[in-house]
Amino acid sequence: MKSHEISVRPTVLPIFYEKWASILFLPLRLWLGWGWLTSGYHKLLNPAWIETGEALKGFWARAVLVTDGKGAITYDWYRSFIQFMLDAQAHTWFAKMVAIGETMVGVTLIIGAFVGVAAFFGALMNWNFMMAGTASTNPMFLLISIFLILGWRIAGHLGADYYILPWFRKRFRPGYP
Repeated sequence: MKSHEISVRPTVLPIFYEKWASILFLPLRLWLGWGWLTSGYHKLLNPAWIETGEALKGFWARAVLVTDGKGAITYDWYRSFIQFMLDAQAHTWFAKMVAIGETMVGVTLIIGAFVGVAAFFGALMNWNFMMAGTASTNPMFLLISIFLILGWRIAGHLGADYYILPWFRKRFRPGYP
């Protein structure tokens, strides 16, 4: 390589750009996708999520509840945000977004399409669930999502991203007609 050329190989761990590493991402991607898909699917079948949003309203109401000076939510700014959502009756439409979002994150991770984007939105949901005071599977889901976000170039190589990412690279490169 000449001194004026720039290397295109990332200076990060090989696991995040070598094709062989996609086999390491596959079981994590499928496990995480299945977790999101089953969680979202159950919500899609539940009228308390899809029709009324009462399930989310109950979750938010428990999250903002403060007893003996302690509540599930540690940060006052986040408690104020959730209380604002409750007061605005946002649960009626936001519950649908949660159910559909969880399902879509699961589907896209399983088929390996836009893995980095799907993992980001999954991580965003996990972060919000944890901010509202729930642990459950959220810390593990968040950790794996971060790993998939870091490996976005290769995490979906054994999936639809094998076809999708080169198509986008070709269409959006400089000088493409």
